[in-house]
Amino acid sequence: MEYVRLGSSGLKVSRVALGMMSFGDPDLRPWSLRIGDAEPIVRRAVEAGVTFFDTADVYSTGASEEITGALLAKLFAGRDDYVLATKVWGEMGAGPNDRGLSRKHIMASIDNSLRRLGTDHVDLYQVHRWDPETPVEETLEALHDVVKAGKARYLGASSMYAWQFAKAQYTASANGWTRYVSMQNHYNLVYREEEREMNPFCVDLGVGLIPWSPLARGLLTGSRSRGGGKHTLRARNDQFGDSLYSDDDFAVVDAVDEIAAGRGVPSAQVALAWLLHQPGVAAPIFGATKLPHVDDAVAAVDLALDGDELKKLAAPYRPHEISGH
Repeated sequence: MEYVRLGSSGLKVSRVALGMMSFGDPDLRPWSLRIGDAEPIVRRAVEAGVTFFDTADVYSTGASEEITGALLAKLFAGRDDYVLATKVWGEMGAGPNDRGLSRKHIMASIDNSLRRLGTDHVDLYQVHRWDPETPVEETLEALHDVVKAGKARYLGASSMYAWQFAKAQYTASANGWTRYVSMQNHYNLVYREEEREMNPFCVDLGVGLIPWSPLARGLLTGSRSRGGGKHTLRARNDQFGDSLYSDDDFAVVDAVDEIAAGRGVPSAQVALAWLLHQPGVAAPIFGATKLPHVDDAVAAVDLALDGDELKKLAAPYRPHEISGH
């Protein structure tokens, strides 16, 4: 396993991160794994050197955080041996203040997340999306207070428009507040709209990219086929994924499969390796419900693609409407 700085911060993370959304309550998401089924997968990642783990309060309404905290405490010798990330923004209750990025919701959410995670701090506290109803100054000052209280070491953001992220970073700098060190955006071989503005902006600012859905919800690994075929439990129960991709994207899938066949490796390794070759990408966040999913992500770190392969993989791309925000 390789370890890199998260952007220009001093925080070191493993080259791939394990996304913990797959672990939670199957009554809420049929493809979610309970703690007993999740443990062998997380253990395999830990044994392979993965030290970066990403969850969110909204995943299975807190169950993912509970599983994450319990397993990491069990599998690591100490709290400082891994990097723990979670997120705030999503709806966590029926009340009008149980969502968004208000000071009230942020302050309540960090305490609730820490309780579920069984720790006194997270290493990376991320805003899950942009909140148009809350002044950015209110959000950023509240997050700064979370950091100064020792409840979070660093701040990160997730999918939004580049102008919104620029506004947030400028506002934080102008007021002497903690800036975001990472951007968790929707980025993979099938969806590359982030290359137009967000990715170059982050590279220029020294913000580390930790893309979500690096395998396009399994599209790049054979979980879906042309004509709407769905071959996994996750694919059959992922309405959000249905909204992100279409049959027009299978030209990219074909290119991945061709390179993978020539290399004699699974397509997942090629798709992840391509992402690891892109500027600014620190650690793609991969999901796993089976042990081979972990093995492929770890193997991708050492898969060096040559210039011709990178060109072949990029050539079939078609522009998309902005999605994932």
